[in-house]
Amino acid sequence: MTALTEHAPGYRARRTLPVAVESVRQLKRRRTLVMGLVLGLLPFVLAAAFAIGGAPGGASGRVTLMDTATASGANFAATSLFVSAGFLLVVPVALFCGDTVASEASWSSLRYLLAAPVPRGRLLAAKLVVALWMSAAAIVLLPLVALAVGTAAYGWGPLELPTGGSLPVGQALPRLALVVAFVLVSQLVTAGLAFWLSTRTDAPLGAVGGAVGLTIIGNVLDAVTALGDWRQFLPAHWQFAWIDALQPQLEWSGMLKGSAVSVAYALVLFALAFRGFARKDIVS
Repeated sequence: MTALTEHAPGYRARRTLPVAVESVRQLKRRRTLVMGLVLGLLPFVLAAAFAIGGAPGGASGRVTLMDTATASGANFAATSLFVSAGFLLVVPVALFCGDTVASEASWSSLRYLLAAPVPRGRLLAAKLVVALWMSAAAIVLLPLVALAVGTAAYGWGPLELPTGGSLPVGQALPRLALVVAFVLVSQLVTAGLAFWLSTRTDAPLGAVGGAVGLTIIGNVLDAVTALGDWRQFLPAHWQFAWIDALQPQLEWSGMLKGSAVSVAYALVLFALAFRGFARKDIVS
């Protein structure tokens, strides 16, 4: 941005590329609609699977969250999160955060946005805010639809706990909200990876696929028990710590540790993205 532009009458850097404008741009894209449909349809697919295969039952007398899926709408929502948090919810986060800058570069429109003129920091901040709220909306959409579908199919009732006992609806809904909040925080690592890669490449699929691939590698490393306590530094190690919220007595330690690890990694990755983009030679 030139000094002449900075002193142009009426020019305000903070008014360039408003978040509302960027939000509308991203919402109109086909991939947003497709991802919303996939997440919205998953609860219906699960309900159909239970209707065809019958209610799940515990194996060898051991009851899991999956075995309580048809106990109530709250249980169905919790089960939907359980089966999707490990991988499916990674995809929309990687897509929205990894595609946002790289797609502009692939369309050769990134340099024109900067010439508008939109300050680099402003452009990146607007895109990050929109990518994060869209990722959050995608993650929230799944349990909301699942709660509605589960309530219609299995009734409105308490949350049956795999460990025994139940939580009344007045306690179950706040616990489910806490679970969703933790899933959101745990996905910040994937968001940071995807966003950083999006500023480093002109290929959207490379940024999205790289973030998903690195997330999978983290899950694989967490399964290597030989790493011992080192696994606690892996975000994947804490991705299901929210199970502690579905206990008679709420346990915070695992979720707090997992949140701290996720936020730490995410802040470093976001900082790398802004630092690298500020110095990057934009040619597309």
